Amino acid sequence: MKFLSILLIFLPVTIVGEVMGLSDPILFVCSSLAIIPLAGIMGKSTDVIACFCGQKIGGLLNATFGNATELIIAFVAMKEGMFDVVKASLAGSVIGNILLVLGMSMLCGGVKYKTQKFNRDSINITSSMLLLAVLGLAIPAIFTHTLPEWSLTTKFEGLSVIIAGLMLLIYIMQFVFVFVTHRHLYEETITTDDSEKPKMKLPVAIGLLVASTICIAILSEIFVGTVEPMAESAGLSKTFVGIILVPIIGNAAEHSSAVIMAIKNKMNAAVEIALGSSLQIILFVVPVLILLSLFFTPMSIVFTPFELVSVTASVLIANRVASDGESNWLEGLQLVTVYVIIGTAFFFV
Repeated sequence: MKFLSILLIFLPVTIVGEVMGLSDPILFVCSSLAIIPLAGIMGKSTDVIACFCGQKIGGLLNATFGNATELIIAFVAMKEGMFDVVKASLAGSVIGNILLVLGMSMLCGGVKYKTQKFNRDSINITSSMLLLAVLGLAIPAIFTHTLPEWSLTTKFEGLSVIIAGLMLLIYIMQFVFVFVTHRHLYEETITTDDSEKPKMKLPVAIGLLVASTICIAILSEIFVGTVEPMAESAGLSKTFVGIILVPIIGNAAEHSSAVIMAIKNKMNAAVEIALGSSLQIILFVVPVLILLSLFFTPMSIVFTPFELVSVTASVLIANRVASDGESNWLEGLQLVTVYVIIGTAFFFV
C-alpha cells in the first residue's frame, strides 16, 4: 500500500498536464497511475467506516463502494457515448477478477502453501449467483442477435431496463440472505471482519472517502477523454483497451489486496474479493449504468458475443474451482493462462 501511495504524485501531474495540453498518451498514463492509489484509499476508507457502522451496514458500504472506481469511469465514458468501451470494461472487470485476480491469488498463495482451503458453502453460493447473473446478460444478447436487425446501443431499452431492475432486486435480496436468513454460513468472515480494529478515526475516513471520490471523478474525465486517441496512437482497439487496460487500472488496489490475503493464507477472503467483486459488477454496476443512461442516451444491456462467451466461460471456471473448497498453485496458473489467452484474442479483435 505504501508503494501505491507514491503514485499519488501523478494526481497533480495529470491536472497540470491537462491544463498545459500534454499529449493524450502521456495524460492516459499519468491519469491511470493516479487513479490506482486513489482507488486503494477509497477502499481502505470504506473498510474503516464499515468497522464503525457494524456488520450489516458495513457490508452494505463495502458492497456499494467496492467497485466505485469502475462505476465512475464507466459513467463518464457512458455520458460520452462510448458504449463499446463501457461494456468492454465491465466484461473485462468480471473476467479479470475471476481469472487474473483469483488466479494470481491461488498461484502466489500456492507457492507458499501446498494446499489452501476456503469456505466452500459461502463461495459456492456466490459462484451460483454469478451463473444467474450471466444468464441475465445472455438472454437479451441472444434475443437481439437472433433478429434480422439489431443494435448494441439504443434499441430494446425496455428489455434492458426490466432485466436491470430484476438484477438489482436479486442484489438487494443477497444482503437479506447473508445478514439475516443464512448468516451462519458467513460466520467465519463476519468474525474476522469484526476482530479488526479501525486504523484511523471516523471523520478522517469519511474525509478521505469524499476526497478520493471527487479526485477519481475529475481524473476519470481526463482518462476517458484520452482513451480513443491513445488507442489510435498505440495501434490498439478500443475493445482491448476497455476489456484489459481499464479494468486493471480500476481494480489494481483490490487485486493487490486479494493476493496479499492469499499469501497470508487467508484464502477465503481472497476468493470472496475476486468472486464478490465480479458479482457486484454484474448485479449492481451494470444495472445502475443502464438506469442512469436513461437520463442521457439509453444504453442496452447487450454485450458482444465474444464478450459474453468470455464472461460465461470465466464464471463456469469459477464454479468448478470453488466446488472443492481447496486451491493450489497449479489451479492459479491455469486461471492466469486462460486470462492471457482471452486477452491475446481481444488484442487481435
